[in-house]
Amino acid sequence: MRLEPLASFHVKLSPILDLGDSHWGRRRIIDIAGGSFEGPRLSGDILPGGADWQVLHADGMASIDTRYTLRTHDGAHLYISTSGVRHGPPEVLARLAAGEVVDPSAYYFRLFCRFETGDERYLWLNRTLAVASGARTADAVRYDAYALT
Repeated sequence: MRLEPLASFHVKLSPILDLGDSHWGRRRIIDIAGGSFEGPRLSGDILPGGADWQVLHADGMASIDTRYTLRTHDGAHLYISTSGVRHGPPEVLARLAAGEVVDPSAYYFRLFCRFETGDERYLWLNRTLAVASGARTADAVRYDAYALT
């Protein structure tokens, strides 16, 4: 098994909608405002719509659950879903929450990515699992995705 670079994603985010505490944790919904992705076999735009249906846990860990739509440079539409976790020292997470620039090596942010499409040019993505390492900024998420080969 190898990791093959798939694409770098820049996902623009809307302000956080905080639903409050539930039995799962603090539920937050963060709408996807747009963005772009670029890689050796995959590039294009992230369409507005979709969201991260995120849960913040008492220990500060965030459970990530996103679903949104990509449009490739050649007009194909792809569905992407990611699931993962983000955690780190409380002082680092507080800086992230305040919108500060934080070195991604100071916290753990990893994703599992799945794709779905009916476009023949990208059917290979339906059979591809990907992992990613992410970074959070005040209004975006950036992550580098790698196909598991």
